[in-house]
Amino acid sequence: MRGVRPCLTAVLAAVFATAGCGANDSAGVPWAEDEARAPIPRTAPPSTSAPTASKGPIGEAGNGPSPETSAVSDRFDSTRDADADIRTALATAAQSDRAVLIDFGANWCPDCRVLHHLFRSPQVAPLLARNYVVVRVDVGEFDHNLDVAARYIDLTTSGIPALAVLAPDGSVRTATNDGALANARDLDPGQVAEFLTRWAPGDAGRK
Repeated sequence: MRGVRPCLTAVLAAVFATAGCGANDSAGVPWAEDEARAPIPRTAPPSTSAPTASKGPIGEAGNGPSPETSAVSDRFDSTRDADADIRTALATAAQSDRAVLIDFGANWCPDCRVLHHLFRSPQVAPLLARNYVVVRVDVGEFDHNLDVAARYIDLTTSGIPALAVLAPDGSVRTATNDGALANARDLDPGQVAEFLTRWAPGDAGRK
């Protein structure tokens, strides 16, 4: 994996130079109240101050954020074990008749911030809490958790933010490989709610 990662990182960087977070300036972005108001450029590196690692897994058990609160968290945590979080989320989903929503992104990405602002909206938040266990996976500067992402989504076409919806057995129900969410600043809560409603448990195959 180490031998191919630099090449894959270069390919991803080239793609994101023209899509997703790096494509437009951030004027008019509906920032959440607790987000910085200044735009963050595509080339901004991750913060040099490491976030505090959560000790427990995501889900009702452990000390990590619950499915309800994880959906509105405003940071990607590069110290988390993404594989462990996904396993725990799948177990929680199986016990609670929900799907797993994997949110791939990074803290430097303005569109990722916009999507999380939309997640907190009154139209979207109840859908997330009722139907999904949310796992946030940090992809860094397209050099982190790429092996995890590759199992669920094609980052070279999806951009970030990107979402994958999993059934409790781990199978991928859908993924935004077409880049539908990469320019989240162009979306409204209704469009996000429509996506979440379409792929909620019990709605497989709904068009």
